[in-house]
Amino acid sequence: MAPESPTVLITVTLPPRATIEDAQRRLGLADDEVDTAYGLVPVDPAHGTYALLVTEAAGARLQGAPEARGSYQGPFANPKIEPFGPVRSKDEEAEDGDG
Repeated sequence: MAPESPTVLITVTLPPRATIEDAQRRLGLADDEVDTAYGLVPVDPAHGTYALLVTEAAGARLQGAPEARGSYQGPFANPKIEPFGPVRSKDEEAEDGDG
């Protein structure tokens, strides 16, 4: 996946000890549609629920594929997380009593 590709989160239901490759096979996702660095994140392993980060295009395609609907939920937004306001040094935080 290209580093700057817009992404969405999906959850997928898989058997215990599933791998990212299992998720890709279940959902028909190519290597370039999945953020392998993010990986397959266990959300509720007891129920087989895992999170996966995919391209927006892959999320839209899955949403329109009724055969995949029982296997996953989403897509869910994946907003970029950034600092609010200017970044402050440790010295500035200590001066304000925040550190």
